Amino acid sequence: MITLYHNPRCSKSRQTLSIIQEHSHEVDVVEYLKSPLDLDILRELAKKLNIDDVRDMMRVKEPEYKELGLHCEETTQQQRFEAMVKVPKLMERPIAVLGDKAIIGRPPENVVMLLS
Repeated sequence: MITLYHNPRCSKSRQTLSIIQEHSHEVDVVEYLKSPLDLDILRELAKKLNIDDVRDMMRVKEPEYKELGLHCEETTQQQRFEAMVKVPKLMERPIAVLGDKAIIGRPPENVVMLLS
């Protein structure tokens, strides 16, 4: 079962979901804007994405990113994680998870790497 952290208003997220379904995989869709993720889940996602800098899983062009000072080098990883808890739209989307691996569906075709 693939878990997809999904925003149905996002075309890339919808395309990623479609690719998963086309490959006949079961998918658990989590609308993270309706059910925000907690710190533990976000940290686990970062680990599964194999990223060192949490900014790699953030939407750095959102106005809140700059408004919250997250662009400053002095901002800690913990502060960035906490910002995604408080402002879920700061999390990059979509994120697909299968077992101990995850990908960001940008471009949506990235999900194929997870499916094979």
